[in-house]
This record gives sequence, C-alpha cells and structure tokens, in this order.
Amino acid sequence: MLTRNQPSNAKADRVVLYQISWQQFNKLLENLGNNRAARIAYDQGTLEIMTPLPEHEYFK
Repeated sequence: MLTRNQPSNAKADRVVLYQISWQQFNKLLENLGNNRAARIAYDQGTLEIMTPLPEHEYFK
C-alpha cells in the first residue's frame, strides 16, 4: 500500500510504503547509493522516503 502526504505550505514530499521486506529495503539502498537527497527510514516493514525542503539542504 502506498500513501503520500504533503502539507499544503511545504515543498517537501513524503511517501510511505508498507509491507516492505528487509531485503527490499537493502536493495533500494544499494540502488540509490550514498549520494541521494532523499531521507529514508525503515521500521518493521514500513518504509518512509522524504525529500527535505531546499532550505534544510542549504546547510548540508
């Protein structure tokens, strides 16, 4: 199942995926590599992918 939440006043995008296996998560990380702008979190089958606001990336 896929849900997408985006606050009306924000430019960040957030996607949450459910029933993702640990193997699928690791394969995703491998395919994306370390030089990605998206933040990725995994907890017991739930995967969250978020792209931060540009002003948060400025200080990175």
